[in-house]
Amino acid sequence: MGEKLYDQIYQLLRQIPVGHVTTYGALANQIGCTARTVGFAMAALPKGNDVPWHRVVNYQGRISPRSNGHGSLVQKKILITEGIVFNADGRIDLKLYAWNFMR
Repeated sequence: MGEKLYDQIYQLLRQIPVGHVTTYGALANQIGCTARTVGFAMAALPKGNDVPWHRVVNYQGRISPRSNGHGSLVQKKILITEGIVFNADGRIDLKLYAWNFMR
């Protein structure tokens, strides 16, 4: 995947304010790529970057598992500090928290 595509993904993700999330698919639709490509872009982020990677969840409003599990816990903790509420099943209500890129 090209760096320019990843940069477009990161730029769009930076527009999502605190207290909101998006899905891999919604972000992909805005860019014109696949949800898998968005996932690859998130995995390619270097440490110490300014991209709010934690604001991307799956289409069910769940945090996607990470290979070591630690990243999932970190993501949930950050989202909670930003005011995102998870239900008992570990889902985020996307009707309440999903960012609408058309705003």
